Amino acid sequence: MKPTRVVDRRADRAWVQNAVRLIEADARRSADTHLLRVPLPEWSRWQGPNGETGVDLYLKDESTHPTGSLKHRLARSLFLYALCNGWVTEGTPVIEASSGSTAVSEAYFAELIGVPFIAVMTSSTSPAKTALIERHGGRCHFVEHPSEVYAEALRLEKELGGHFIDQFTMAERATDWRGNNNIAKSIFAQLAEEAHPIPTWIVVGAGTGGTSATLGRYLRYQRHDTWLAVVDPENSVFLPAYEAADGSLTSDTGSRIEGIGRPRVEPSFVSQVVDRMIGVPDEASIATTHRVSDMLGRRVGGSTGTNMWGAFGLVAEMVAERRAGSVVTLLCDPGDRYSNTYFDESWIAAQSFDLDAANAVLDEFLATGRWAA
Repeated sequence: MKPTRVVDRRADRAWVQNAVRLIEADARRSADTHLLRVPLPEWSRWQGPNGETGVDLYLKDESTHPTGSLKHRLARSLFLYALCNGWVTEGTPVIEASSGSTAVSEAYFAELIGVPFIAVMTSSTSPAKTALIERHGGRCHFVEHPSEVYAEALRLEKELGGHFIDQFTMAERATDWRGNNNIAKSIFAQLAEEAHPIPTWIVVGAGTGGTSATLGRYLRYQRHDTWLAVVDPENSVFLPAYEAADGSLTSDTGSRIEGIGRPRVEPSFVSQVVDRMIGVPDEASIATTHRVSDMLGRRVGGSTGTNMWGAFGLVAEMVAERRAGSVVTLLCDPGDRYSNTYFDESWIAAQSFDLDAANAVLDEFLATGRWAA
C-alpha cells in the first residue's frame, strides 16, 4: 500500500486571522463617515395637506476615510474578500490595475497587513498620484498605453506568484450588501432621526459599479421605497449600455471625470438594480464641482460635482411635484487632489470647456428651485 500523503497548510491560517483582525481594528478606529445636510433655499420648504415639510439634501462625506475617498471602503472589502478566500497569505504580492484612489487605498491596506503592493498604470500618470501610492509603501509599475494595464497586471500575478485583486471584477461581490462594511446600511442608520429617514433618491456615479450594486441590492433586500439613480459622465458607456440593454458596448475615449465613467461595462456594474441613469456633461460636472466647493467652504472632487448635478435635478423634480422627501448623494474625495485639473483655469481652457451655460442652470436652480437642464 502506498503511504498516505498529507499536505498541511494550517500555518497560513494564523497569519490570515491576524491580517483580518488588523483590518477590522482599523475600521473600528476609523469609525463612520459624516452625513452632511446641504442647506437649500426657502423654496425647498412648504407645508402640504399631510404635514410635509419639503425636500432635504444630504452628502455622505467619504473624504474623511484615512485614505481620503470612497474607495477606502472598496479596498477594505477587496482585501477581506481576498484574505477570506485564501488568495492572499503571508508575503503574497497584491497587484492592481489602477492609478487612482482605489490604488491609494489598497496600498494602505497592503502596508497595514505587511504584504507588497504593485499598482500597474500608464507612464503618463501624474507624479502627485504615484506619490500617494508610494507614501503607503506601494510600487508603481508603468506601461505605455491604458489598454495594457490589465494584461500586465495578470502577467505580474503569474510571474510573482501574486494576486491580481481586480477591483473592476470583484467590487460587486466583495462587499456584503446585506450589512458588513456597507455604505447603504450606514446611510440609513444616520438618517434614522431625520424628517425623511427613507430617502426618495440615492444618487451615485459608477466607476467599478460596486457602490451602485451594493446600494441597489440593499434597497431591495430591505424593501425600502428608495430609487437609485446613477450619474454618468461623457465618454462613458454605462449610460448607452443601460439604454440599449447591451453590455458589450465599448468606447475608444476615456472619461475626464476621475473615478467614474468607463470605456467598457465593467463586470461589477449590475444595471438591473439601477432605477434611472442620468448623463451629465463634463462642463456641468466641473461647474458643479466649483459651486459645491463654494457652498461647503472646501474643495471637492469632480465626481462629487457629477453626483450633485444629478441630485440637484432630482431635488428640483420633487419640488415641482410637491413631493416631500430627501435625496442622498456622495462626496467622494477632496478637491485638493485636482488642483492641476478641475481647479486650474488653464486646464479648463485646454479642454475647451465653457462653464457659462452650466453655471446659468445652477444659478436658476439655487434661486428658484427650477431645473432648466
